[in-house]
Amino acid sequence: MPHLLATLRNVPLEIIREVLEKDKEFHQSQGMYLQHLWQNADDEDEVLFLFQIDDIEKTKTLIHKLHSETLAQNPNANLPAMIYLE
Repeated sequence: MPHLLATLRNVPLEIIREVLEKDKEFHQSQGMYLQHLWQNADDEDEVLFLFQIDDIEKTKTLIHKLHSETLAQNPNANLPAMIYLE
């Protein structure tokens, strides 16, 4: 089963937890299921979260679309780095 590991800097864990909870239904409708959320023990400014995903290419396409839309509205938006895992 493929996974998506996302890392985000300079956003508190509590805020990420709230956003992920708010977006849970959307993520699931897109074949993305949150598995874990971590605070980096060595760098408190970094949060990592892991999704189990149904399809890497579908998820890449979705993330690219969403991130492009966000950057069009705010070129300085703080977006997570995505790592796709098989």
